[in-house]
Formats: sequence, C-alpha cells, structure tokens
Amino acid sequence: MLGARCLLRALRSCSSAPCPRPKPAAKLSVRDALRVQTASGERVKVQGWVRSVRSQKEVLFLHVNDGSSLESLQVVADSNLDSRELDFGCSVEVQGQLVKSPSKRQNVELKAEKIEVVGNCDPKDFPLKYKDRPPLEYLRQFPHLRCRTNALGSILRVRSEATAAIHSFFKDNGFVHIHTPIITSNDCEGAGELFQVEPRHRVGGPLSFFFIDVPAFLTVSGQLHLEVMSGAFTQVFTFGPTFRAENSQSRRHLAEFYMVEAEISFVESLQDLMQVMEGLFKSATAMVLASCPEDVALCHRFIAPGQKDRLEHMLKNNFLTISYTEAVEILKQASQNFTFTPEWGVDLHTEHEKYLVKHCGNIPVFVINYPLALKPFYMRDNEDGPQHTVAAVDLLVPGVGELFGGSLREERYHFLEQRLARSGLTEAYQWYLDLRRFGSVPHGGFGMGFERYLQCILGIDNIKDVIPFPRFTHSCIL
Repeated sequence: MLGARCLLRALRSCSSAPCPRPKPAAKLSVRDALRVQTASGERVKVQGWVRSVRSQKEVLFLHVNDGSSLESLQVVADSNLDSRELDFGCSVEVQGQLVKSPSKRQNVELKAEKIEVVGNCDPKDFPLKYKDRPPLEYLRQFPHLRCRTNALGSILRVRSEATAAIHSFFKDNGFVHIHTPIITSNDCEGAGELFQVEPRHRVGGPLSFFFIDVPAFLTVSGQLHLEVMSGAFTQVFTFGPTFRAENSQSRRHLAEFYMVEAEISFVESLQDLMQVMEGLFKSATAMVLASCPEDVALCHRFIAPGQKDRLEHMLKNNFLTISYTEAVEILKQASQNFTFTPEWGVDLHTEHEKYLVKHCGNIPVFVINYPLALKPFYMRDNEDGPQHTVAAVDLLVPGVGELFGGSLREERYHFLEQRLARSGLTEAYQWYLDLRRFGSVPHGGFGMGFERYLQCILGIDNIKDVIPFPRFTHSCIL
C-alpha cells in the first residue's frame, strides 16, 4: 500500500512538472569548434563532409570539413562503430563531446557518440581522390565538384573576404552603395561587345523589342548610372556582375565577371582618383591577409610560390606614376622583342603592361594621359596641343597587367557635345548631356576587375580559377 502511494505521488509530480530531458547538442561550425581554447566536455553537433577516414584496432579517426575553414576537425570514435558507409566525400552529422586533443596541431577534437551518414559517396566513382592535389586546370572540368577541394575552397573564402573588405573600405570612407542595373540600353565602353537581351518567345515579330522600341543589353559597366547618382551623392560605388561578348579564351578575360566601380564628385585631378585607387587596393588586401591568412598561405605555397614576397613588395611601396608618352618611350628603348610594336597612338597590350611593371621594379604603376583617340567620349580633354590626350589612368600590377581603369569625366557641356556629335551619339546620350546642363561639377571615377584583383593578390595564373562558375567563349557549364 505504501509503495502504491509513493508511485502515485511520483506520477503526480511528473505530470505537474515535466521530467527533465537531456540537453540537445549545440550546433557548431568546424571553424568555431577549432577556435575553442578549453574543452569543457560540452555536447556538440558538427555537420560536414569527410576528408579522410582512418581505422585502427580500437579507434576510428575522421576529419570533417564544412567549408568554414581550411582546417578540418578531427573526430575520434570507437572502432566498434559501424563505419561501412564512411568514405571520403560522404556527408555526415556527428554528435559528441569536445575534448582536449593530445595532438599539437589542434586544441580540441570531437569524441563521437553518434555518427550519421547523411549522403553516401562512392570513392571509386568520385572524380576527386583522397590526398590528391590536382592542378587547377584539371578541376575546371568539374565545376560542380571543384569547390570541395582545398585549393578552390581557399580561393572562394578569400573571394568572400575580399568582397567584404571592399565594401568595408567604401563604407569607412563615406561612399554610398548604388545598385546599378544589369539590363541597360547603353554601351558605356563603346566597343560594341554586348550581349543583347530578348524574350525567349517573341510576340510581335523579329523587329519588336521587349522594352518598347529600345534594344536592351547586359551591362558592360555601371559607370554612366553612377554618374547620374554622383549628381546627388558626392561619393558612390557599385559592385556587381558585368558582361562582355569578347571572343577570347585568354587567361585574363571572361564573358561574365565582377566589377568594383566608384564615382567621386568635385574631383579635379587624376592624383585624387589615384589616391583612392591605391588606398582601396592596399586596405582591402590588408584586411584579406588578416581575416584568412591560412587560405592565402595555401595559395602562396602550393599554387604561386614566391607570391607572398611579391605581394608584400607591392604593399610596402608607394605606387609609381608615368605618362602614356613616357611608357611608349620606355617600351621603344627596351631590349625585349614585342609581338606588337609599341607606337604612340596605339593602345598598350598585355606584354607591354607586364614589361612596364617589371621595368618599374615590380611595383604597381599608374599610366596617365592617354591619346584621345583611344578612349571613350566621356573622358576629359586635356587640351594639350597636337598630341591631344585625355585625363585617363590605368593601374598596372605585377602578373596581371591592367587592374584599374579610370578617368576624369568631361563635365564641360560644349566639349562633351562635340565629342558625342563626332561619334554620332548625340541623340542616344541626350540624357547624359542633361547632367552637364543642370548643376554639373568636376568629377571622376574608376573601375577595378574583381577577378583580376584576386589573381593579383593570390598569384593565380588563370582568371577562370578565381570565380565559382567561369563563363567564356564556347563555355557556359551549369
């Protein structure tokens, strides 16, 4: 009878106050788990992909990575655990305790209580192999899988950090971020290398356009739209995809790439623009080096030996400046034989750009004041006599060549009107002339190819290896 009363009291107690349940395992990223300094034995859950499996008599070792860091987390489990489906590349969820690791390589390891295989991976069919370090060109044939390698993982984490660093630079310096359109009716560069946008199914026949009577294109630059905004905001920038229908499969060109562009009002000298360009390069690079040193180090060690020293050399020296005319004279006096003969009035080619950087001690160099005939209508006329140059600037960097391009814009109405008339563009750009009629100010801007920037700081030879899904002539995989 006494036992029954005790049981009844116990049941009433559980019904009025729920019995305590085990505390659920806290979800941790691999990066956060590796940052734990003192293991408290807390139950945690880690999800990711298996990078290695090693079975000993009494212990099973796994290395799990979730993309949050280059380093993987070591998981230790009892060898009696069912490991038949644990293979390189499979996805897993591991629950257990974070404990102090006897290894000097990491502070903690995960002592597994439960390992669940979420997705199988047959190592015989998987194109990526354990312990392999395949060349980047081999990985290009697997755009859907290459991000799982250490090399591409590091490059893409650097890309993410560089994106944040660039935004941080502009925000810290008072720039307003503008979303410029992807679909546009103008050709900013004037080269005609445009992708035209049309509906898949035309309704009104071959001559009708989706946007009334205006042909539409994928943008080649956000500059002209930024110039509109610079009439209301003194400092603006944009960072987005850009498209060029160039028939090129070179190491420096893509059909789709990302551009960082800025426009600054009340700027009257190229020096002011160049100061911002140099500041952006050095500030963003310093932030990237500080935020993901292991990823940068992997690229410098295994992909581009010597790049660490070359990058430090760029960062510690003031960038140099030469005029286009001086550049042509340097090239003419060079002992090197060029494929394209350097002449005044002819654009610089990649071989010329790389030679000029080398001539300047592998320090980035600004080339300023290009011939008017080589540049678009919006660049400011220097009115400098028979040579007739415009206030344009390109920044040339080691290993890449041209990284930045910029100019002072032609803010004088009559000069711009004459340039547009000579090009037959007056009607199409009447709105652009209006910007000079209503409160025009001296202004200028620049653009930086984001993928070329990544090539420069990491030492990556081919631009197709610094973008997740490269688009180029005859290639649009996925």
